[in-house]
Amino acid sequence: MDRARRLGASRVEVTPLGLGTAPIGNMFTTVADDDAAATISTAWALGVRYFDTAPLYGHGLAEARLGEVLRSLPRNELVVSTKVGRLLLPREGAGEPTIFQDTPPCDPVFDFSGDGVERSLEESLTRLGLDHVDILLVHDPDDHLDQALDEALPRLERMRADGRVGAIGAGMNQTHALDRIVRESDVDCVLLAGRYTLLEQTALDDLLPRCAERNVSVIAAGIFNSGLLAAPRPGATYDYETASTDLVARARRLATACERAGSSLRSAALQFPLAHPAVACVLTGARTEAEIRENISLFDRASETEPWESLRTAGLLDARAPLPGGTT
Repeated sequence: MDRARRLGASRVEVTPLGLGTAPIGNMFTTVADDDAAATISTAWALGVRYFDTAPLYGHGLAEARLGEVLRSLPRNELVVSTKVGRLLLPREGAGEPTIFQDTPPCDPVFDFSGDGVERSLEESLTRLGLDHVDILLVHDPDDHLDQALDEALPRLERMRADGRVGAIGAGMNQTHALDRIVRESDVDCVLLAGRYTLLEQTALDDLLPRCAERNVSVIAAGIFNSGLLAAPRPGATYDYETASTDLVARARRLATACERAGSSLRSAALQFPLAHPAVACVLTGARTEAEIRENISLFDRASETEPWESLRTAGLLDARAPLPGGTT
């Protein structure tokens, strides 16, 4: 794996491929504890040193599972990010159905106040069994953007100033709010889910140029668009819901162009985002040891015949998007 990349002006460096932990928080389907542990351990053994999590993922389950493994590894070789903006409040009864299965009996409730940020981090550290995280991100402030800018992000800036965290930012699946955060606060990075992928490059309109201009690093997550680019077939998920027939058809055209060029859709999806100079890291999720092994292999193995020109010629990539290997 390539050498680590620094996040903005911070001292935090991340491996170009990181492990996202939403799947081991029982996203869509239940994952056994042993499978979750094997996934994390295998990622570590194969060179991944950046691990991203959040209270939302499995309502605390992903953080607890991640912490069980990371506690036994050299802390100075790890980079861990978690998120604030939701508190997990105990409940009685079944609760409302979510995309996370078999979760602990609690509900995530939005709280972007300064005190809420402090409490969220403390509770995350308890679940993780760590004394600090390296990166702290405000999570999904779509409908709470003013409060996140006025209260949550200034509190994160104080945490960074006093050394409690090394880098700060925000994580969302839309570009416009992240663009405002980059303009109006002093963040080191943003985690962008699903908006700069082989399927869609809408982040080229505003966010990526802004981040490049302001030295804010982008962590590209959701690079399989919730599963559609991993297996483009009817019933595949896109943005956590069933993909439309038009999106499935577009993903299949991407797959066909990759195969004709001697590559694969998943390999191209993993490699594409890092070609942009603002992107420091790609996050991939996995439920099993076999999945993370395959993702890392596809990420590390460049195809003998690259698909980029085939994809561009077919009109399947934005003409503004930088391509891996310096292809223009």
